[in-house]
Amino acid sequence: MLLQEHVSLKSLNTFGIDAQARYYVRIDNVQCLHNLLLNEELKTLPRLILGGGSNSLFLNYFRGIVIHMAIDGIVTIREDQAHVWVKSGAGVNWHTLVMYCVENGYAGIENLSLIPGTVGAAPIQNIGAYGVTLSEAFESLEAMEIHSGEVHTFSKEDCAFGYRDSIFKNMLKEQYIILSVTLRLQKKPTFRTTYGALQSTLQTMNIRELSIKAISNAVIYIRQNKLPDPALLGNAGSFFKNPIITQQQFEQLQHKHPNIPGHTQPEGHVKVPAAWLIEQCGWKGKKRGAIGVYQQHALVLVNYGGGTGQDIYQLARDIQRSVKDRFNIDIIPEVQVIS
Repeated sequence: MLLQEHVSLKSLNTFGIDAQARYYVRIDNVQCLHNLLLNEELKTLPRLILGGGSNSLFLNYFRGIVIHMAIDGIVTIREDQAHVWVKSGAGVNWHTLVMYCVENGYAGIENLSLIPGTVGAAPIQNIGAYGVTLSEAFESLEAMEIHSGEVHTFSKEDCAFGYRDSIFKNMLKEQYIILSVTLRLQKKPTFRTTYGALQSTLQTMNIRELSIKAISNAVIYIRQNKLPDPALLGNAGSFFKNPIITQQQFEQLQHKHPNIPGHTQPEGHVKVPAAWLIEQCGWKGKKRGAIGVYQQHALVLVNYGGGTGQDIYQLARDIQRSVKDRFNIDIIPEVQVIS
């Protein structure tokens, strides 16, 4: 275990924020993490678990220890006539896992192609896109308890998945570190193509016979044309969650804003696209010094180069305030703000 001091995190977050950490360690095996967590000299330090840095906004110098999870490996652990179970290390790039499944004909996560980040971060956020969420293919995960160093297995029910949510963001926040994730995937795919622009993109690409590869390619095409490449323009993808409001509140808004879009949810709720709300408030394409709102997608805040975490955080707060003032809707960040 190599513990480094005063390390720049610029290359470890997709915003490209030039923050620093007092200590940094890269973890590539379970024993290394166990030794670190039980180290008496380091136990009292604040900890930050970092995967791909695609969901993090650093505001200041981090005065604790950044634990960079890099446990690798993808393996098929069992299968039956209908399903195959694939286990992946927490440090595997999420899109790499998706491509492994697509290339082997394992269906269930092809709609989640090109989502940035690592496998270990995926269940925490319960990532989702184009009508599919991780929880639908999720079987279990292994995680190490920070206090004891013990490894526990969590089932789908244990994780208490919700919309961009899980038990690891609430009751068990900062209590466990995910080591691996196991997915149950289908040998006979059930195609999900009705959400967003996916159906029209498949038609534009002249796809006549559906396959998980075709759906993955269409999702990749959409994301590459809608979202900026973090290697070229600093960003963390969608900065805000889509708010979910009551049916009554949605109908009241429709009287003032007849064109407001909404997607019906269970128990009398409606999901409203945050991008539409932000765009209606005039933020899309707006630039503020070295940062701004991406010109092709209002949900994406960008760092043109030289912007600080404080700059982006203030922009996000101003956007939240304007949406609240105009629509009386609170939009909540997906991105983890680290101070």
